[in-house]
Amino acid sequence: MDRIAIVGGQRLEGEIPISGAKNSAIKLMAASLLTDQPLRLTNMPRLADTRFLGRLLRRLGAEVQEIDDGPDGPETILHAPEIVSAIAPYDLVRQMRASFNVLGPLVARTGHAKVSLPGGCTIGARPVDLHLKALEALGASIDLHDGYVFAQAPRGLRGARIEFPFVSVGATEHTLLAAVLAEGETVIVNAACEPEIGDLIDCLTRMGAKIEGKDTSTLSIKGVSRLNGTTHAVIPDRIETGTYALAVAMAGGEVRLTRTRSDFIEALLVKMEAAGVEITRANDGLTVKRNGARLKSVDVETEAYPGFATDLQAQFMALMTMADGVSVIRETIFENRFMHAPELARLGADITVRGGEAEVRGTPQLHGAQVMATDLRASVSLVVAALAARGETVVNRVYHLDRGFERLEEKLGACGADIRRLSHDTGEE
Repeated sequence: MDRIAIVGGQRLEGEIPISGAKNSAIKLMAASLLTDQPLRLTNMPRLADTRFLGRLLRRLGAEVQEIDDGPDGPETILHAPEIVSAIAPYDLVRQMRASFNVLGPLVARTGHAKVSLPGGCTIGARPVDLHLKALEALGASIDLHDGYVFAQAPRGLRGARIEFPFVSVGATEHTLLAAVLAEGETVIVNAACEPEIGDLIDCLTRMGAKIEGKDTSTLSIKGVSRLNGTTHAVIPDRIETGTYALAVAMAGGEVRLTRTRSDFIEALLVKMEAAGVEITRANDGLTVKRNGARLKSVDVETEAYPGFATDLQAQFMALMTMADGVSVIRETIFENRFMHAPELARLGADITVRGGEAEVRGTPQLHGAQVMATDLRASVSLVVAALAARGETVVNRVYHLDRGFERLEEKLGACGADIRRLSHDTGEE
């Protein structure tokens, strides 16, 4: 199991290109099950999560071809002319929670599916009951036993009105993936509005789906009998964008983030500016600059998009550990999402957690230490903190990091960070 070693104190200067969005790419890959024609996805990230899902899709009958030097960046061509198996086994689904979203497309296309209940990061219960209730509303019969979901709709899915009791990104996406082939009209009320959902809607529309209400909380889907293949470019990863912006703010320096959109993370950028970080927005990215001035403490509360993203909370907490004053961070989306706080404390951070609220008292200097990643976003928050810590920090269990960040050491290293990957067994690079 690999580790990452960082020697802090190096300013970051240069340019970082942002990869395609992980949280969009994996749902777009699942959409390939809805058609017997090829789906070509460009600007594809190369991550552990996309590899996991590719492995599962091959098990179900899809051909998955990766092209790293395509004219529009890395691309993946997925083609499922026939579903050879409608069973998604535990050994594959447990590795990545989002792979559970093959359930809806399998039922929509074949009328039945057997999918293991999901695994993934330990950041709260994150139940799939909304997913299953939506499929039941669409006419599927659902049975749970032995850790699997058995879903059947032998006569096909039927449109329905589905009103979520709270905003759920995963349930909104999953319902979309099933409803596009359902007979009649489906209306989703209290739908999530994240950019990744808009990206999925754009791709499904190019495939022939009829969806209205993009970027609103009410979606209307008129089912079609079949979908076509298409070519679609994955949107830039807003969480990667925000993470590198915070890394520059933490380490100091000036870095331009390219091939991305600043409007996707406006809620974060406003908070960073309030903390004293200079942000310059551009059409194709943004520039982040901090030259020596002490940071100011800023309070944040996570919210559904377009509010402050829960997936940037850990990284922002790392930034606040070296801000003057006291900042309060409220987590409203997931429970158990302050597991990075004790690890940041190992670096010298002063953090008190009370339920869904963390109080961060800024310290003049962090110090390198051995730390352990507990989930994807927590792992990268430790990297962000280590960039400003005195001495060496070693982040263990970075397989979490590899699930969501492509070539992180290379991108930070190219801007001057002293960062390298170590083999767990040998300690060698």
